[in-house]
Amino acid sequence: MRKVPALIATAGLVLATLTACSPGSASADCTAPVSSGDASKLVSVTGDFGSAPTVDFPTPLKTDTTQRSEIIEGDGAPLVKGQKVQVDLSVFNATTGEAIEQSSYDGTSMASFVLNDQTLPGLTDGLLCAEVGSRIAVVASAADTFGPNGGNADIGVGPDDSLVFVLDVVKGYLTRADGADQLPVAGLPAVVLAEDGTPGITIPSAEPPTDLKVAVLKKGDGEEVTDGSTVTVNYTGVLWDTKEVFDSSWAKGSPAAFVAADGSTTEGGVIPGFAKALIGQTVGSQIIAVIPPDQGYGDQASGSIPAGSTLVFVVDILGVD
Repeated sequence: MRKVPALIATAGLVLATLTACSPGSASADCTAPVSSGDASKLVSVTGDFGSAPTVDFPTPLKTDTTQRSEIIEGDGAPLVKGQKVQVDLSVFNATTGEAIEQSSYDGTSMASFVLNDQTLPGLTDGLLCAEVGSRIAVVASAADTFGPNGGNADIGVGPDDSLVFVLDVVKGYLTRADGADQLPVAGLPAVVLAEDGTPGITIPSAEPPTDLKVAVLKKGDGEEVTDGSTVTVNYTGVLWDTKEVFDSSWAKGSPAAFVAADGSTTEGGVIPGFAKALIGQTVGSQIIAVIPPDQGYGDQASGSIPAGSTLVFVVDILGVD
């Protein structure tokens, strides 16, 4: 039987998200796409937030849609589309009552994913507008969870089954840098932001610097990135010489997580210049880094990056684990 992250990864099979319906319980300025219903009201959950819940519901429990009931009220910000979240969760086949998977509720096995079209639609819609610190019960049909064909044989869910998710919303990451604007640094590329926060980068006509250059465009007041910590970011990378974008998490529609360490010595790490640019920065900050070849890929090509390239990154620091 597959683990929860693998269950979430099946979102690649999903063809479309749900359409919105009447609002459920949520912050006044956030309209949830799903609400409480007859099925979700039948899910009984006891236990404290952050501890393994005791979950009871009659079987078979059926729904043709997705429903959500709040078990424990949170006091944090409501979750929004495109946001990365961390949750403790317990997942059940609502037809048989069988447990599919459960977090350990000790901080070591929380599920992390982004509330977007690549994540299971029933799970995404069930979480939208839920507040950080809340515990919710979501009952979703197989079709709402896995797409029109429904079901997932790998985890024992048939096309006519429903699923029960009990979710503790532990953390919501930023969706973009929210720090205070800083004065621009002369000689570095100029940055303008689209309405959704996507950066546009204008490279000077001058020769690139030969040393690593890092400047803070927005100064956040969140947690500091330390050497070896896992940091979640949105980023755009541009080649100085051609002025072409070679990679962008913004374009992919989902933030990325990296280890802030030299990838040549640390698994999951990044090129040295990128690691140095991140370490010491704070969550909520936006930075620009100009990385010379000796701090990047050197005389080796990497994908669409030619050998000897100077790289320019604009990075929004969204969270630290």
